[in-house]
Amino acid sequence: MESWLFLLLILAIAYWGRNMSLIIATVIVMVMKLTPVTTKWLSLIGSKGINWGVTIISVAILVPIALGQIGFADLTAAFKSIPGWVAIIAGIAVAILSKYGIDQLANVPQITVMLVLGTIIGVVLFKGVAAGSVIASGMTYLIVSLFNLHY
Repeated sequence: MESWLFLLLILAIAYWGRNMSLIIATVIVMVMKLTPVTTKWLSLIGSKGINWGVTIISVAILVPIALGQIGFADLTAAFKSIPGWVAIIAGIAVAILSKYGIDQLANVPQITVMLVLGTIIGVVLFKGVAAGSVIASGMTYLIVSLFNLHY
């Protein structure tokens, strides 16, 4: 019963914040929860969903290359600019933080609740995008490690 109340609360906040992605995701999870056959699917999505999401995002990022909208000239120009180098460094940092974030999500499940809450607040109140849980977990790992904090 508690999980239903939590999901309904998330749905209400998503509706209030007019975040269609979170509304759709919550409704899908609720429908799957109603269907006994999909219980195994929920576990599978819970364990593999982040990797599937990263794959889908990667495909979307590669589409402009496939369509010829971005080519080697753009790549060369990016290497000659400060924002290009900032993007490379940011990409490296995010990849490293995400590695630790995935480990932390697996090993410290209680942090997931607060990451979900933080993501919802960021999406609803600040019109952010719910794509940062792994990165946020990695940032949490970094801060916890740097300051030798414990759960």
